[in-house]
Formats: sequence, C-alpha cells, structure tokens
Amino acid sequence: MTAPAIFIAGPCSIESVEVARSAASALRSTFEGRPGLRWVFKGSFLKDNRTSARSYRGPGISEGLEVLADIRREYGVEVTTDIHEPSQAASAAEVVDVLQIPAFMCRQTSLLEAAGETRRIVNVKKGQFMDPAAMRGAVDKLKSRGCPEVWITERGTFFGYGDLVVDFRSLSVLRGFADRVFVDVTHSLQKPSAAGDCSGGCRMHAIPLARAAAAWGVDGLFFEVHPDPASALSDSETMLDFGTARELVDSALRHWEGH
Repeated sequence: MTAPAIFIAGPCSIESVEVARSAASALRSTFEGRPGLRWVFKGSFLKDNRTSARSYRGPGISEGLEVLADIRREYGVEVTTDIHEPSQAASAAEVVDVLQIPAFMCRQTSLLEAAGETRRIVNVKKGQFMDPAAMRGAVDKLKSRGCPEVWITERGTFFGYGDLVVDFRSLSVLRGFADRVFVDVTHSLQKPSAAGDCSGGCRMHAIPLARAAAAWGVDGLFFEVHPDPASALSDSETMLDFGTARELVDSALRHWEGH
C-alpha cells in the first residue's frame, strides 16, 4: 500500500459551528495536495455514552445534521456521524456519506439493520469487550439489509477497569470479513472514567500508535481534533491540536509508504 485509503477526522462532538468549521479548515489544509488520499470529516450530534449525566452530549440530531450539511457543502468533503437509535438512521443518511455505529452498540441488531437499509457505507466501532472474530455478526447483519460497504474500526480492548490496549492481531482478523479496517487512534488512548466523572487519556502516544497501525497495513486511521483540546467539551484528554494532527498524518504516511 503506497498511501492510506482514508483518514476519518474531526471533533469529538459538534460543539458549535465555529469549532466544526475551524477543524474542517485545518484538516482540509492538512490533507489537500496529497494524491490518492481520501478523508472524511467526523462530528457527533449526540454523545450518548457519557460517564456522567452532567457531561456535554451534543446539540441533537436536527442542529447537528445542519452543521454537517454545511461542512459537506462548504469544504467539499465527505462527512460521518454516529447514530444511536434505528429511528435516526434514515434522517442521518440524507446528510452523511458514512453512518457510524458506536462501539457499545456494535451488537444492536435493530440499529445495524436500520443502518444497512439506508444503503450508505457503515463504519462499526469494534466494542471494547468484543473478540474481533465475533464482529463478523455485525457485518452479516448489515450486509443482509443491503449495506454496500462495511468498515470496522478498532478502538482498543478493555484491559482491567481503566485502560485500553490495541491488539494488532485483531486488525488481521477483521480484514478477513470487513471491507475496510481502521484504527481509532485517539479513542484507543482513553482511560475510561480515569478523571472521575469523565474519561482521561494519554494523547502523547497518538503518533507512535498511528505509525504502528500504518506499518501494519490498515486501510485508514481515525482521530479527533479540536482547536483547543484543553477546552473541549468532551474527550479533552485525547483529542489532538491541529499541529499534532498534521504531524500524525505526515508520520503515518511515511510508514504506509514503507509498508
């Protein structure tokens, strides 16, 4: 592989139009002028898996999809977002190019079937609790309802109660039945509930993890960015600033080219 198929990148949640546009502008600058590289802007209208009820959850589906439609139109980029209920699939599919299934919902049959019926590409986050081979069931559910392409994203496996580890052998297992396999760099560096009422994390490992995934030969990388990660309303411990994101992309591309 001489270049990655896809980077999926954007803020954790859609905090505001300003944050979304700032991230999209910085990412477009990072990715433009790189032949053969495809990128997808990511932003969540709802973060339903929060440690605390006090945590920011997002603007909701109506406002969130409006922001994503604006980003898609203004920056000429594909977009993706999470869905959490079957009723959200059709509405989201009218706006986004790729539907994303959250890790904790990767076994939800009705959600997967509804996503498959939209005929959009579906990216399923592998549950932190899942044997990678068992993810074949999610693929089968999606394909049975007409999904044209299924991506699976590795985002770490629970190690004890407060840490995640990426087992790179899972990437080869997932490739046996997924159309594309990704590594979610920033979510894999989370420390669930480590900050009391929210997740902690170690973003310092983001670039080495991206290099390792690229060298392994994955199809793409997922990471989250923010203009000021320390002030982000969610995942502030793991999101990357724009400079680090560019460094990650440059470094990963060098390792892909050597694969």
